[in-house]
Amino acid sequence: MNVFLSKYKTPYETIPFNEIKFEDYEEAMMEGMRRENEDLQRLIDNPEEPTFENTIDVDDDKTLNRVTNTFFNLLSADTNDAMDELAQKMSPLLTEHQQNIMLNEKYFARVKAVKDKNLALTTEEQRLLDLVYEGFERSGATLDEDKKKEFRRLNQELSMLTIQYAQNELKDTNEYSLYITNEEELKGLPQTALDAASLAAKEAGKEGGWVFTLHAPSFMPFMTYCENRELRKQMYMARNTLCTHDNAYNNKENVKKIVNLRREIAQLLGYKNWAQYVLKRRMAETEENVIGLLNQLIEAYMPQAKKEVEEVAQLAKRIEGNDFEMMPWDFPHYSHLLKMERYNIDAEMLRPYFELKRVIEGVFGLATRLYGITFHKRTDIQVYHPEVEAWEVRDENGDFLAVLYTDFHPRKSKQGGAWMTSYKEQYLEKVSLTGTKDKDTEAIGQDKSSETSDSRPVVSVVMNFTKPTETAPALLTLGEVETFLHEFGHALHGMFSKVRFESLSGTNVYRDFVELPSQFMENYAVEPEFLHTFAFHYQTGEPIPNELIERIRKSRNYNAAYACMRQVSFGLLDMAYYTLEKPFDEDVEAFEKKAWEPVKLLPTVSGTCMSVQFSHIMDGGYSAGYYSYKWAEVLDADAFSVFQKEGIFNKETAARFRKEVLSRGGTEHPMTLYKRFRGGEPTIDALLKRNGLKQ
Repeated sequence: MNVFLSKYKTPYETIPFNEIKFEDYEEAMMEGMRRENEDLQRLIDNPEEPTFENTIDVDDDKTLNRVTNTFFNLLSADTNDAMDELAQKMSPLLTEHQQNIMLNEKYFARVKAVKDKNLALTTEEQRLLDLVYEGFERSGATLDEDKKKEFRRLNQELSMLTIQYAQNELKDTNEYSLYITNEEELKGLPQTALDAASLAAKEAGKEGGWVFTLHAPSFMPFMTYCENRELRKQMYMARNTLCTHDNAYNNKENVKKIVNLRREIAQLLGYKNWAQYVLKRRMAETEENVIGLLNQLIEAYMPQAKKEVEEVAQLAKRIEGNDFEMMPWDFPHYSHLLKMERYNIDAEMLRPYFELKRVIEGVFGLATRLYGITFHKRTDIQVYHPEVEAWEVRDENGDFLAVLYTDFHPRKSKQGGAWMTSYKEQYLEKVSLTGTKDKDTEAIGQDKSSETSDSRPVVSVVMNFTKPTETAPALLTLGEVETFLHEFGHALHGMFSKVRFESLSGTNVYRDFVELPSQFMENYAVEPEFLHTFAFHYQTGEPIPNELIERIRKSRNYNAAYACMRQVSFGLLDMAYYTLEKPFDEDVEAFEKKAWEPVKLLPTVSGTCMSVQFSHIMDGGYSAGYYSYKWAEVLDADAFSVFQKEGIFNKETAARFRKEVLSRGGTEHPMTLYKRFRGGEPTIDALLKRNGLKQ
């Protein structure tokens, strides 16, 4: 029996990962498309006059959604060659299927008929109708037949290219390793990094020695602590020349094709470029507003960023001699040394206090303190990898809220970075009036007389944190704790969702709003009252000293301007690509360097290229949207300033934030939701104050 072809008979309708056979994926995708086509035919054959209920709010078969959600999530979190090949095979078929639906003239005619009636709908119903209608327009429904054919072709090609781009990046990353047998070459590296590299060597079948990879938990400590400049350069060049070499993983042509395909799609739909197309569904609204924000940040932060880089360069010259020219592979190392000199603080001092097991307790405990929710490990809920854990999340009143998967460590089957995703969104499900649910499928607000039950979400947070070694448990850096808080903020956004329609649920919001809940949570990482709940030395049990916390807080804005300009540089590159109105055929590396010129702080290194591995804007969801992190940072600083005024653990403030922001998904315009929480529009002032640029 194919597990995807009917509702899962598992706790809370979680995915029965252990029962999935590889052949189930393709079979269920094909069957899911067939069932959706049947649903569509019934809808367009309906002789009744189009209404919201019989055209927009219709029951749909969820087979395809179940299987594709699972497959594409695992393609990022636990893939293999067979899955990669199946993705290449099925992606064009899935793209064609979706286009067949969105380009069906009879379906669009019914949707347009409902739209034209100006019905008296609820706010959420009107939002859904507007987005559905706009979705048809943005999918080519208003094009003539020749343009529809071209639209199909472009989307098919784009679908294939983005998958190829991602697979190239993962495979090229996995193929590189630096094997060292002489410990003298690793002078400066802390024991935690050496232990991890020793374990990596054993896992790679090496007889002794140390193996370093391009995955963040290995790469970042190496670049920060290794005193051997030539080895730092070697690692830097390996990381920053990924997908540029003359082999099967070169992504330079893929970048050109992806950028051009998106431009062509946008222009076919009547937009001048891809950015204009994307920003129609963003808070920023126009490319001028995005560029305006980036320029505002450059004006505010660039002078300080130059000063920060010069101070690091001066320290390097003091150590190495006046002829020393600081290169990008030097900056992390000497920046760390200057931070130590000024604040006597670094990541390794903090690791012993950030044992992963304790950090989990701390982050979950923060959610309990703010919102009253609780987390219970469920060993009977199946997971997709032995390292993954499943948690049952319950609300303050004991009602079931969600299932959360946590997946913390890097492996060759997992993409780099960190993300939150959903295996099942929250929505109100239509049920029989006499329907009952057992303990494991209970829903909030359901009783025997209701016509709907609240189908609760299943969400996952996936990260690439420092692994345990043979001598120590997983000990995190403060940066990794912040990443956990970030992705957990996304998870709360998904878990707190309480809306009617699945497509408006949880994190289905504008991209420049979705980072608010995540970045908001990062603020707690340096709050003493939060740290004291979990930061105990993994060997002695001693709490993190107040004096150490004070050093963390004093050093928080160290090189903050440099970090801001780094993020702005990524936003500039993104907008440079996606504001193009003519075919792009320039050298990718040269184009990138030109885009970064306004915020250049370190020497340019020939041969390096980020575009070929910038998955956020090429195969992820952030094309013409990378600015969102800075946009949302303005919001998160502003929102946290409310908590600082009313109490960072104030339950009433947290309840208001949950009610007005976290639970409402995309049911209203984001600024409407934010102003309802805040009582007004945000300003950049709180961010400038947090970064020490304004009193």
